[in-house]
Amino acid sequence: MRGRIADWRQPADRLSRSPAPFPSIRHKCQHRAKTSSNGSPTSAWKPPRWSIRRCLRWRSAELEHQLPGAHTKNLFLKDEDGLLFLVVAKSSTRVDLKGLARTLGAGRFSFGKPELLLEALGVPPGSVTAFAVINDTAQRVHLVIDADLMQHETINCHPLENTATTSIRRGDLLRFVRACGHEPRVEELE
Repeated sequence: MRGRIADWRQPADRLSRSPAPFPSIRHKCQHRAKTSSNGSPTSAWKPPRWSIRRCLRWRSAELEHQLPGAHTKNLFLKDEDGLLFLVVAKSSTRVDLKGLARTLGAGRFSFGKPELLLEALGVPPGSVTAFAVINDTAQRVHLVIDADLMQHETINCHPLENTATTSIRRGDLLRFVRACGHEPRVEELE
């Protein structure tokens, strides 16, 4: 399995040279069946959104009708000791950062700088996703997933760029991040 995933991994410096930083993933997504066996879409292409606020406005009007399941928001965090965290939450979850830091035994959180995000996960701001752990070969980032999100069978995430949303089954998402060498920690975030 690791060998197949390695084929999708792209170096972070590709972002500065190409408007589509992960063409192999986009290519695979475009050529997969656009619908699942029950007829619901598995991928939807959309205009890029650079903040969760803008994305939520657009999602409420269109995307949630196209793709059933839980939609995500993602936070790239750094604690005062320099530890990195990727928090994947249900889009409606209000994340208590102070409480989460206590739960994880981490120092006070701040948002990671765009340069650090690009270095650690290989994606620019606005494209943060659970799938980005594929680019964290150094295992620097700790993955935390919202327990409320894990209650849904289908989860909708960006496929490493913010111009699309892809649906994945909860179990398949967990298998994917584990195959990338990350053990997700599921926590209550509110």
